[in-house]
Amino acid sequence: MADDAYLFLLPDRHPRLGAALAAVGALECTETPAVHGWLQAHDVSDSSQQVRILPAGDAALIPDEAERLPIPLSGEEALRVQQECAPQSVIDMEGELLEFRDTTQDWEALVHRALTAGIPAPRIAQLTGLDPQDIGRLTA
Repeated sequence: MADDAYLFLLPDRHPRLGAALAAVGALECTETPAVHGWLQAHDVSDSSQQVRILPAGDAALIPDEAERLPIPLSGEEALRVQQECAPQSVIDMEGELLEFRDTTQDWEALVHRALTAGIPAPRIAQLTGLDPQDIGRLTA
């Protein structure tokens, strides 16, 4: 494992940055002597809102005066950290993309039902935004 993220102490009166370590959930590295020692040295607990985490790629955002500790993460842990650190607008957009995927996975069955109900193919194309040729292939 490489250093995939940074733990850091958010300086007082600094805008919230990254995610609170507690919000990410259990990380294997938090059980190591290095992390325990780092937290003890700064007299904070891992549940403190001051203890933050950011993916290593975002390390430039960490204030210069902030105490930091590079940590390794598993692939699943790195994904959780990225999701927790993502702005809400990104999370919302990813949710919309997942909904779109779920909706479009069965578009052929929906078109078949519409055709069976008597809706003409050009109207289905107009309502769904599907390519009329794709609808035509289903009727052939």
